[in-house]
Amino acid sequence: QVQLVESGGGLVQAGGSLRLSCAASGRPFSTYAMGWFRQAPGKEREFVAAISYSGGSTYYADSVKGRFAISRNNAKNTVYLQMNNLKPEDTAVYYCAARFGTGWYSVAPNEYDYWGQGTQVTVSS
Repeated sequence: QVQLVESGGGLVQAGGSLRLSCAASGRPFSTYAMGWFRQAPGKEREFVAAISYSGGSTYYADSVKGRFAISRNNAKNTVYLQMNNLKPEDTAVYYCAARFGTGWYSVAPNEYDYWGQGTQVTVSS
């Protein structure tokens, strides 16, 4: 079992920045990969970024590449999503997720095993 709790969401103007955090508990944090997803009203959940169990590899959706950065601190059992140059289209509920499957990342939500409750990010124009 893994429990995930996101924080750091809020309201920000376009061009601003936010840093999301996801605190994990349960199974040893350094043994599984992590991902961030987002879901806007009326839309499907979409992949944002992923990071390997060691933090040595990262992968991003094209829509956020160059603006967002995923990182993790295994000593603090926490994964982060630094979001810069935010745009109104980034408005969504952001979720962190843990993945135990083969292959260190996936863009498919159903290949992640545990999810947090989500944190709202709203970007005003």
